[in-house]
Amino acid sequence: MTTDTSEKGLESIIMRHMTGEDGLSVAPDVAAAKVPPFAGTGYIAGSHKSYDRAHSIDVVQLFAFLRTTQLDSFKKLGMADPDDPKDINRLKFLARLSGDLGSKRGVIDVLRKGIDHGPVHFDLFYGTPSAGNEKAAALHAQNRFSITRQLA
Repeated sequence: MTTDTSEKGLESIIMRHMTGEDGLSVAPDVAAAKVPPFAGTGYIAGSHKSYDRAHSIDVVQLFAFLRTTQLDSFKKLGMADPDDPKDINRLKFLARLSGDLGSKRGVIDVLRKGIDHGPVHFDLFYGTPSAGNEKAAALHAQNRFSITRQLA
């Protein structure tokens, strides 16, 4: 068997290793529906259709995580339609998150401490739980990490 040494071939190898699939034909609704444990090394293959370029965020994965782990807080964002890229409350939230990630605080600080948006706080990552802490273990199992092939 011959190895594809092109850039596309290398991307496929990386995607298969990290996600268990090549990532060429991922539908946003399929990616959002995935639940832990994930294949490969634990990453989800993201879809270029769910990637918000303006805010550099996979919105489908972000909202799937927030709905699963913090539904009451997510509802308080007041989005009429979270899937509508023109929803004003969605845009405000994504702008806040993007701003904190990009320049104000950085990725590590935002992951460690979460984000406050108005009166609502969101955790964006759950750290490794201590032994016997079942609630923390359940939340940690809900973490989502996605990787998306190059965007054209």
